[in-house]
Amino acid sequence: MDLTRLWERLNPLTSPYTTLDILAVAALFFWLLGVIRGTRAVQLLRGVGIVLAISFLISTVASDRLVTLDWLLRTVIQPALVVAIPVLFQPELRRALETLGRTGDLLNRPFGAAQRSETLEMISAVSRAATQLSQQGVGALIVIERRTQLQEFADRGVILDARLAVPLLLNIFYPNSPLHDMAVIIRNNRILAANVVLPLSEEVLGPRRYGTRHRAAKGISEQSDAIAVVVSEETGSISVVNDGRMASYLNESRLRTMLAGLLKVQLLEDPR
Repeated sequence: MDLTRLWERLNPLTSPYTTLDILAVAALFFWLLGVIRGTRAVQLLRGVGIVLAISFLISTVASDRLVTLDWLLRTVIQPALVVAIPVLFQPELRRALETLGRTGDLLNRPFGAAQRSETLEMISAVSRAATQLSQQGVGALIVIERRTQLQEFADRGVILDARLAVPLLLNIFYPNSPLHDMAVIIRNNRILAANVVLPLSEEVLGPRRYGTRHRAAKGISEQSDAIAVVVSEETGSISVVNDGRMASYLNESRLRTMLAGLLKVQLLEDPR
């Protein structure tokens, strides 16, 4: 009998709204999981879920026996979680809202010929500069702005607004030069700013301990849709960080291919 009533509620021929309701909730959870994937919010969400599960279990099974603990969970911990969740998940909530705000940018695709050409020039310049810096053992952090504006971070550094060129990048990151430290931000095939301070990622877990450049690259990719290219000063390895995930030990060809894929442009057969 219960199965019959359940089927009557879920049968799309009887009432399509129940099915649409389930699909909408499933799509919402799928989107939220995609937003927090690869961030520390996964561990936070797991902890919140454990607290809520324990609270529900105590309130339904042993509330008459564990009176003090049940009172503590109901009057202190549960209200505190309601206040703490927006604080704990502030970066992820901001990221989700920014994702919604970028939906209108889909109308601007595909790239025009001029924009595609500039993007390819930028990819080539960044790849060649990163390779030369790697060969010279010079550390570097290059951030490529996409739809999320990075002006608030650029204002913390030195505004250049200069045409992107390999020699210019090499000079910026040359050891002991005035602008070699921190990061460079690239916008539309131009170097927007140098000597930019970026937020550090709080995610320090991993197979190896990341340095400041790599943590800054992860931090800016977690708070925006920017792509970060990192050259390690210690090992000379080239890494790309996007959406909080890092791919390391890249050569020039692989770096160029990854950047083209992330920026959604097709490389020419002979990029040089």
